[in-house]
Amino acid sequence: MTIDRLLNDIWRKKLTRKQFLKKSIAAGAGLGASFGALSLIDNYKAYAAIGERRGMKEALFYEKMGSEHVRCLLCPNECVLADGQRGFCRVREPVKGKLYTLVYGLACAVHLDPIEKKPLFHVMPGSRAFSVATAGCNSRCKFCQNWTISQKTPEETSNRLLMPDALVSSARNNDCSSIAYTYSEPFVFYEYTLAASETARGEGLLNVLVTGGKINKKPLQKICSFVDAANVDLKGFDRRYLREVCAQDLDNILDNLVTMRSKGVWVELTNLIVPTLNDDTAKIREMCRWVKKELGPDVPLHFSRFWPRYKLRTLYPTPPDTLKKARKIALEEGLHYVYIGNVPEEDTESTVCPDCGNKVISRLGYRVLENKLRDGKCPFCGNTIPGIWA
Repeated sequence: MTIDRLLNDIWRKKLTRKQFLKKSIAAGAGLGASFGALSLIDNYKAYAAIGERRGMKEALFYEKMGSEHVRCLLCPNECVLADGQRGFCRVREPVKGKLYTLVYGLACAVHLDPIEKKPLFHVMPGSRAFSVATAGCNSRCKFCQNWTISQKTPEETSNRLLMPDALVSSARNNDCSSIAYTYSEPFVFYEYTLAASETARGEGLLNVLVTGGKINKKPLQKICSFVDAANVDLKGFDRRYLREVCAQDLDNILDNLVTMRSKGVWVELTNLIVPTLNDDTAKIREMCRWVKKELGPDVPLHFSRFWPRYKLRTLYPTPPDTLKKARKIALEEGLHYVYIGNVPEEDTESTVCPDCGNKVISRLGYRVLENKLRDGKCPFCGNTIPGIWA
């Protein structure tokens, strides 16, 4: 039994103080790494007296359903929950008629990344993003590369306490230009993302979402006020595929993309092409037409190579020719900036001016080899290249 689970039992009043101390010693796990300087007794008192555990904060979007249930209104799942039940995301739970997030400030992944890793190719090239995630996700992508955190509860991940102010200070101290809420799904740690974004905006840092885009409109509109850029995984353009492989609704994702653009968020798209499942060229063409019509030809589209992960380990990696064919289709349909990820080829990762055809940013993998832009313009013809450049 882990210390987190022991503390969870205290919080639910399943253990007495004496039982807690006895079981925690038997577990052989100290709280130093997980809970800072708090002692066992301190943690027990925090749980028993305050009634809340680390990571808990009342959720922003929910409604009461009678005296015993609440309905979460954060995402289209709209889980109806009684006390002690977890939402589909695994990180939201009601207590005495109030809905709580269980991961506020509980970072299970913290890294310094090049912004190109998100991938965001039209946002501060060559800069660093302070990347953070908590446990949980409101989707069930069978190919998830981060399933060890996204498909887990906060009790199952190794967490560190990193409250919003500390997160922003850490980003500044590490010379980052942005904070990226990423790896799992930033919308399920919404309250944490929102609070950190507000603080970061005041400190001059950019806020970046790497998201599957699954959220209800009202919370999306609220957080867009503090978000500068987002890479949204448009995982496919087939409703059945989205529903059965990802537990998503295509219409919800498309509506949210339009909302983000209308709110001034710089949007880039990633489409992971999974062999035999979403590699139909007709659907890829349909997706590209929709992007041009509804979002505009200047929205960058990243076709990404699938590698066997999680529940799709028996599939083969995406053939490079499939990715090149998808890129060719996107360019034929009038999209200006189309990239290929997970295949190290400079000619498919560099930014080319759509007016004169000259290369203005050269990349290899996550590295910027050369950036020729001058105030966001092509140095050869003067054409404006859309993005966040400074």
